[in-house]
Amino acid sequence: MISLGETVTWRARYFGIYQTLTVQITAIESPVRFVDQMLSGAFASMHHTHLFEPHSAGTRMIDMFDYTSPLGPLGLLADWLFLKRYMTNLLRQRNSLIKQVAENAQGL
Repeated sequence: MISLGETVTWRARYFGIYQTLTVQITAIESPVRFVDQMLSGAFASMHHTHLFEPHSAGTRMIDMFDYTSPLGPLGLLADWLFLKRYMTNLLRQRNSLIKQVAENAQGL
């Protein structure tokens, strides 16, 4: 389990370029939500809230992902052309994997 104030760093390839991102857990209200905020990485800023709500089929997970692209007007153009869609798809894929792992772990 992760704790308030902890940092997580990962390296991944996005658009063919390796990037290292570090986030810090800035809020935890277990089991309802936790928030991470980027300390360093590709975005000018990033704030990610993970919400968990009871649902008739189990738990609903909601992502609220706010970011500011780097490079000012060029970043805004990238958002409009492809980045917003790319980030939405990335979060959907990641959440699908989290769902599979969580549902398979229930039987352990």
